[in-house]
Amino acid sequence: MISATNAGHVAPANAHERTRACQRGFTLLELLVVIVIIGLLAAYVGPKYFAQLGKSEVTIAKAQIEGFEKSLDTYRLDVGRYPTTEEGLSALMVAPPTATAKWNGPYMKKGIPPDPWGNPYVYRSPGTTAEYEIVSTGKDGQPGGTAENADISSQ
Repeated sequence: MISATNAGHVAPANAHERTRACQRGFTLLELLVVIVIIGLLAAYVGPKYFAQLGKSEVTIAKAQIEGFEKSLDTYRLDVGRYPTTEEGLSALMVAPPTATAKWNGPYMKKGIPPDPWGNPYVYRSPGTTAEYEIVSTGKDGQPGGTAENADISSQ
């Protein structure tokens, strides 16, 4: 026996059918299948995501080195030379004793940041192939290396 309570809606006739209709839910097996699928997706997407993260750190290091280069060029226009290796990149923030008369800084707005891995940049003047060289030693903080551990240089 089926009774219609709302237009277009058919209610179950006996108590057993009504109880079963109210107890709709997920079985343990269905939940386990969903959890396994989510785990497989995470295992596939996770490594690809973290590989992109490493690439973005290299991009940030290159962008910071370009910022240093622009600031160093401005420093050179004012002082007439690039900072020495001993003066380092800190000469962009605080006037070195040998350049106080012509120094018109600070040349960096927010100070000298570390590289994306938290290591200080290495500044050499003269550089190996140019008037100066700025180097990030990469993720491992050691000279040389490959992949994410490779040095990133202004040369």
